[in-house]
Amino acid sequence: MQVTSTYRYARISAFKAREVTREIQGRSASDALDLLTFSPKKAAVMVRKTLKSAIANAENNADLKVDTLLVKEAVVGEGPTFKRFRARARGSASPLRKRTSHIRIVLADELASTAPGGRARKTQSAEAAAVVADDQATSEPGTTSGARKSSGRKASARTPKASTEGKTTKGQSSEKKEKE
Repeated sequence: MQVTSTYRYARISAFKAREVTREIQGRSASDALDLLTFSPKKAAVMVRKTLKSAIANAENNADLKVDTLLVKEAVVGEGPTFKRFRARARGSASPLRKRTSHIRIVLADELASTAPGGRARKTQSAEAAAVVADDQATSEPGTTSGARKSSGRKASARTPKASTEGKTTKGQSSEKKEKE
C-alpha cells in the first residue's frame, strides 16, 4: 500500500530541493529521517516535515508500521514564481524571481531493499559483446558491421584522416619540397 504527503508552495526553488530528495529516495523511512536530521540544507527541514507527515498518514490512516515503510518516491515539482523587482541606478529595475515548489513524498510498505539506487546495470563489455554478436549474425560476409550505429555512437567520430602526401603548407621548408 502507498501513502502520500505533499508540501505545497514551499518557499525554495525546486532545483535546490531536488538535491535533498535524491538522497532519500529508495531508503527506509527511519534512515531517511536520520539523514535529513543532520543535513545542513534549508530544503532538508521542509522535506523532513513532509516525510514526518507521510509517516503519520501511514500510521493513522492506513494502519502501517513505521519499520516496514520505504520512501518509494520523493518528487519536487515547480510551483508558481513570485515576480518582484529590485530598484537599480538611474530609475531602472532588475527582476527578482522568488521561486516556490511542491514537495511530494510517497511511502510504500514493502521494505525490499535498503540500498539506495538499487538499479542493476549491464557491464559495458557484456553489452558490447551482445551488439557484436547481433551484427555478426545479421551481416553478410565482406560487408562492414553496423556495431557503431546500433550502439548509439556516432559513426563519423572515428573516420580516418585524409592523407597529406604531395600537399605543401606555409610551414614546410623548401628542403621538403625538393625531396618530394
